[in-house]
Amino acid sequence: MDFGVVVQINPPVPRVVRLAQLAEEHSFDYFWTYDSHVLWHEPYVVHTQILASTAQITVGPMVTNPATRDWTVTASTFATLNAMFGNRTICGIGRGDSAVRVTNGKPTTLRQLRESVHVIRELANSRSVEIEGSTIRFPWSRNSRLDVWVAAYGPLALKAAGEVGDGFILQCADVDIAAWMISTVRKAAANAGRDPDNLAFCVAGPMYVTDGTEEGRRHAYDQCRWFGGMVGNHVADIVAKYGTDGEVPRALTDYIAGRTGYDYNSHGRAGNDHVDFVPDEIVDRFCVIGTAEEHVARLERLKALGVTQFAGYLDHDNKEETLRVYGERIIPAVREQVRAKA
Repeated sequence: MDFGVVVQINPPVPRVVRLAQLAEEHSFDYFWTYDSHVLWHEPYVVHTQILASTAQITVGPMVTNPATRDWTVTASTFATLNAMFGNRTICGIGRGDSAVRVTNGKPTTLRQLRESVHVIRELANSRSVEIEGSTIRFPWSRNSRLDVWVAAYGPLALKAAGEVGDGFILQCADVDIAAWMISTVRKAAANAGRDPDNLAFCVAGPMYVTDGTEEGRRHAYDQCRWFGGMVGNHVADIVAKYGTDGEVPRALTDYIAGRTGYDYNSHGRAGNDHVDFVPDEIVDRFCVIGTAEEHVARLERLKALGVTQFAGYLDHDNKEETLRVYGERIIPAVREQVRAKA
């Protein structure tokens, strides 16, 4: 299993860059950032600084979208970063949430998402693609490599992820929900004639290491409750489309019954004032909270489902300590150990 970190690009930028350096020092493989250009800094500008200040870690958005960015510009950005820093980028993409809703836009259709994945992947892999009746290619791009992972929740979006994605991103660390969604994506891939074993499966959620006390756990719940509100935006769309009695697990849909709205000014922030509808049980299920041993136990269960990466959100007050404990205790316990002498 690989490990990633997910952060907002809040100012000052040097602190974000330092977190990426710390993540690499503590054996994380990926460093993901939000892509919401109104709420936070423009991510790709900051990605250049992160890549220039690290040596190995892979960098990308969790997640970008096909609505606020021209697909060819997105592809050119990744191909350029790869030319500069040696194929150390990854593209997470979805239909769009905060980046489009803040400006009163709407998420794209699944058809647009599918088409954007194809265009971005072909161009960013130094290949040609048909656009509006013309064959387009970056003449300056050589040997660029980019995987495009699709973020999804609903049945049709999961189907698209399996059919066109190089990987699947689930922004929810609940084991039961992950089992159903991974199975759905794998089935869609197989039905499309693809080998499901070639897909990456990334589960993402806040990671907060506690001291084992009840007080510490309750503080962690309060620091991570925002995540249930963020996921609730997507769940509300699913409920509106499919209702609450469809194939989507009720563990994902039932908790938003008390949801009255969402203020994107507090998107992804600990302590925001409109997520009281999210109960402790959901925080505990959607996030990875507890002692180092509890983290290892949850990650082992996810790993057994076929999860190839856990990406932990650091949008809380315990960033550096969480990275340290993961690097010293959690990652070594979960990652397969290589022997110097067999």
